[in-house]
Amino acid sequence: MPALTRRQSLLGASLAALSLPHIARAQGTFPDRPIRVVVPFPAGGTTDMLARLFAQRMTEGLGQAVVVENRGGAGGSVGADVVAKAAPDGHTLLFHNLTFTSTTAALQLANRAPHDIERDFAPVSLAANGPMLLVAASAVPARDLREFVAYAKASPSGLFYGSTGPGSIMNLAGEVLKRDAAINLEHVPFRGAAPLVQELVAGRIQFGGDQLSTALPHVRGGALKPMATLAAQRSAALPDVPTVREQGFPNMELRGWNGFFAPARTPEPIIARLQREIAAAAAQPEVRRRMAEVGAEPVGSSPAELRLAVSEQIAQVRPLIAELRLQVE
Repeated sequence: MPALTRRQSLLGASLAALSLPHIARAQGTFPDRPIRVVVPFPAGGTTDMLARLFAQRMTEGLGQAVVVENRGGAGGSVGADVVAKAAPDGHTLLFHNLTFTSTTAALQLANRAPHDIERDFAPVSLAANGPMLLVAASAVPARDLREFVAYAKASPSGLFYGSTGPGSIMNLAGEVLKRDAAINLEHVPFRGAAPLVQELVAGRIQFGGDQLSTALPHVRGGALKPMATLAAQRSAALPDVPTVREQGFPNMELRGWNGFFAPARTPEPIIARLQREIAAAAAQPEVRRRMAEVGAEPVGSSPAELRLAVSEQIAQVRPLIAELRLQVE
């Protein structure tokens, strides 16, 4: 080997050796700054509450602040897009719920999707399971969904139902009910669960829904009436409230969940570290107690389990959205 080439090889080997500790340190010191958790809804709803519950415990485990940032709009699509475009280094996460699947599917069917849930995000972990709860304003003379349908049929001018935005799960559920029960319901979209519940309590809209924990305090206080859960089984928090399937509306049945996502191409060791901290947070007694109070169940799953929940739900909602021609404005 010529002397110059040999010296170049030795220099390259030396530089590579010097760089190895730096690479190891970079991989081993995650996180090296605060982590941002984007909640794609305004403060005050179930998704926001759960995100803050997990963020507090993850801060303790990761040794860096985990900060929740609310970025509402377009049924959660605005906040999700922020994360889709973030650096894939684990320092920006998305905390979303089952609405993620319906909003994404509606946008894709309209050829207006800024992101793809299965392509642009890396699942990290399911954080919670919690059923969707359909509720009516206290003035509505109905005790369950069947009685609400009868009331709607007897209201020739129609009724108003609210959701957390166009393309959301409640928007989908409302349109399915409107079709299957042949009733007149007009959609009123809100930017999140908190303003939706406020309008329901005030009686300015008659019907709506979100994850059970959002409305549960108002149900227990008598300000809202529970009509049905969208889950396959009744909730332990409201065991007397029947499911939509029990009341003759199986097309409305959906699994409720919340989960953490990272931008696509986030390194697997970072995903694994985050998943461990989420699972550890979900196992803490205080987290389990707080979630039980609002009818939610802590999970802390593998990334594969969250990926499966997403893919199964997209397969369920996509044909419904296409059939109903649900639009995201």
